[in-house]
Amino acid sequence: MLLSGYYGFGNFGDEALLAVIVEQLRRRFPASRLEVLSATPNATARVFGVEATPRWDWRAIRAAIARADVVLSGGGGLLQNATSLRSLLYYANVLREAIRRRRKTMVFAQSVGPLDFWGRMVVRQWCKGVNGATVRDERSRRLLHELLPQMPIERTADPVFLYDVRSDAGDLAAEGLGPESRPYAVVSVRKTAGLRDASRVLARAIDRLAQRHGIRAAFLPLGGAADAAISTDVIRACSSAPVLLPEASLQRSAAILRGARVVVGMRLHALILAARYGVPFLAMAYDPKVTALCEDLEYPLAPLWTAQTPRRSDAELDDLVDRLIAEREELATRLRQRVETLRGAAARNFDALADLVNER
Repeated sequence: MLLSGYYGFGNFGDEALLAVIVEQLRRRFPASRLEVLSATPNATARVFGVEATPRWDWRAIRAAIARADVVLSGGGGLLQNATSLRSLLYYANVLREAIRRRRKTMVFAQSVGPLDFWGRMVVRQWCKGVNGATVRDERSRRLLHELLPQMPIERTADPVFLYDVRSDAGDLAAEGLGPESRPYAVVSVRKTAGLRDASRVLARAIDRLAQRHGIRAAFLPLGGAADAAISTDVIRACSSAPVLLPEASLQRSAAILRGARVVVGMRLHALILAARYGVPFLAMAYDPKVTALCEDLEYPLAPLWTAQTPRRSDAELDDLVDRLIAEREELATRLRQRVETLRGAAARNFDALADLVNER
């Protein structure tokens, strides 16, 4: 099997996706050879124990497709051109080449869109002939069905709902987050449009957590140096004293999220892992996929900030933070109950893949 995704860039969410996908594929298809298209193939091969091919070398990519019986595009948000049309063309071209070579193909555990006119045309033309798809939310299912009505599409859930932290990853004393420390909130930010307004909202929420509720904020840079730089800017806007944690491994970052009192997050997979471990959160909905996650979780707290919508009043922001703390136990229970359903839906991605693999 060949996996095409945003792998090898050190992005927390995509590396978590790859970890879960590789683990599940090994469990379900133990005899399969797994190959990954990666920006850093040597590191990907070493960390995940797979074969890896440079994602920019089209001669090597064509050879990898020729070796594969099945080509998976995903997980993640690959079929969209909000990032760039070039990115969409890359992922669609991998699928088109696999279709041309008559390989089994699958759009796997993706969020689809946003797509403008040209993006829709690329997906409609270049992905015609893909054997099937699983998508992470209803909005994606509707959009993909509109563009490719003949394709079997199933709504599932993000595979990271299946992620597990190793038992030996829980000692956080080195980060100052051990049992002897006071409760902490993990904050996850990323570069996005409207960041200046989002930063002001976030700084107020962090100060409210510290000054009203005695919960200090720890910024976790899940996107590496870029996230650390943005985190530093927000920290400077705070009147309390948040800390910036060093970059951490996937397992370590997941353990830090698991141990948090609450989470305030932009990055989708910070929120998914918070939900996975029953940690209540406030979302910063920079992208529709974050809103879709809150809907799938049936989460009662509205996002703290949503892109391209009017900013909430200070009183509304304070009320959301206060509710997060006052209703924490109820929110945690609700998340644990809802996540059981979503873990089943996440496992369904691999059931659908098995159906495709076994199809004659």
